[in-house]
Amino acid sequence: MQTRQFAGFTIPEIGLGCWQLGGGWRDDWDDTIAQQTLSAAHDAGVRFIDTADVYGDGASERSIGKFLAARKDPSLVVATKLGRAGIYPDGYTRESLRDATLRSIERLGVEALDLTQLHCVPTDVLRQGHVFEWLRELQQEGLIRRWGASVESVEEGLICLDQPGLASLQVIFNIFRQKPAGELLPRAHAQGVGIIVRLPLASGLLGGKITRETVFRQDDHRHFNRDGQHFNVGETFAGLELERGITAAEQVAALVPPGLTMAQVALRWILDHEAVSVVIPGASSPSQVVANVTAADAAPLPASLHAALAQVYVQHVRDHIRGPY
Repeated sequence: MQTRQFAGFTIPEIGLGCWQLGGGWRDDWDDTIAQQTLSAAHDAGVRFIDTADVYGDGASERSIGKFLAARKDPSLVVATKLGRAGIYPDGYTRESLRDATLRSIERLGVEALDLTQLHCVPTDVLRQGHVFEWLRELQQEGLIRRWGASVESVEEGLICLDQPGLASLQVIFNIFRQKPAGELLPRAHAQGVGIIVRLPLASGLLGGKITRETVFRQDDHRHFNRDGQHFNVGETFAGLELERGITAAEQVAALVPPGLTMAQVALRWILDHEAVSVVIPGASSPSQVVANVTAADAAPLPASLHAALAQVYVQHVRDHIRGPY
């Protein structure tokens, strides 16, 4: 894979998102699958792993810590997140952030976190700014090396960009969520702030396998959070109603050039934006990891295809996204 510069690191442009690693979104954790998936990712060249303390109630971090201890590869960069487990929505204090950081360090088995990120905290908390000062204190203490924020909207991203010391922003950015390309990504790039892209396939809509006949398990967020019943609706199907999302995906599928898959086009579309540092598609099995990594082998998409995909967004998606954007 090609590499990109990110907050002082040089990393391959496809990473691994660990939301569903080792199970599903509500399945019991399966560390055997987690270790197999992490190994497949590493063997395929992945060197950036993104997790959070809330994933599997800490199980994701523990699985990654076990993997780090076995591989002992100094080129691996692990980013985690804090701010949801036991803190959201109004428990943000210096002590709660420090305690969460120490727990992540223990689960990951490291001396300090490579990168920690505020995990979709309320907009008002970001505006108040105290959380950023507390992160700076943790950095000065040596518990974290870099800090950033995972945000739900362009507005939140711009608030974070006003904070000195911000290393990264994690955003939802894909063919169905093009708004960040307008102001947020160029400003982050100009400031040297890394961009981590999550949900690049819009919960599978841009993977080319979801149809109107697809049935999701009850413990899959694409079933239980379809209308934002449990967390921001934008985290599921990019905020689109499923039927509308499938219709838009059909429009994208019709534009896929011969020799490429829809998922490859979707991932390549993101990588064609120079402000993007790393894309973190999720995977719950080794085979999914390998499929994701192959997107990096594709050549940049032609301008004509970018224009056509922009039209799909304008005509079928832009005015129908629900949730913060």
